[in-house]
Amino acid sequence: MTEISLSGLRAEIETRAAQKNRLLVAIAGPPGSGKSTLAEDLAAGLGPHAAVLPMDGFHLDNAQLQEIGLLHRKGAPATFDAEGFAALLGRLRGPGAVRYPTFDRAADSTVPDAGLIDEATRIVLVEGNYLLLTTPPWSRLAEHFDLTVRLEVSRDVLLTRLTDRWIHHGMSAQDARARAESNDMKNVDFVAENSATPDFRLSSQS
Repeated sequence: MTEISLSGLRAEIETRAAQKNRLLVAIAGPPGSGKSTLAEDLAAGLGPHAAVLPMDGFHLDNAQLQEIGLLHRKGAPATFDAEGFAALLGRLRGPGAVRYPTFDRAADSTVPDAGLIDEATRIVLVEGNYLLLTTPPWSRLAEHFDLTVRLEVSRDVLLTRLTDRWIHHGMSAQDARARAESNDMKNVDFVAENSATPDFRLSSQS
């Protein structure tokens, strides 16, 4: 695993993309690490042939989570359709456009086929918490990635960010901290303990 800068990562992606019809890059990291922002910044710098594919569209529906007793743990690995996500990555290996589900945060639900990777997309920046997990079924994702990157942020910074996120959603500071510690930080620790070593590591503590 090698430490890399944002500009260095962009150059590495461009070099590898020149050798493939379509490059799949995993941008992984724990909740609150800034994966979405990093992926969008990279896509903007790489140009129109790059696109971001978020994992969030594979959240299981709230009704299903309620049925299996995991609604309180929404966002944990078991609350996603990992098999469906792996199948989508497999389809991206073939030619043509591929549609994928997105996640509507306001409605707290997925939107089927709302996203599109078109035929001209040569670089797909896949971002998500659990892309490097070594536990099945998530371990199936590894075979699809040409390049893997982990965004690393200290645990204290993650707790602050995740608490602030819940405050932004209307919770009191006390309730926000409790929510972050009871759910989000469990996922942070699970990622830290069960992820494969990436090709590159990008650190951020701000």
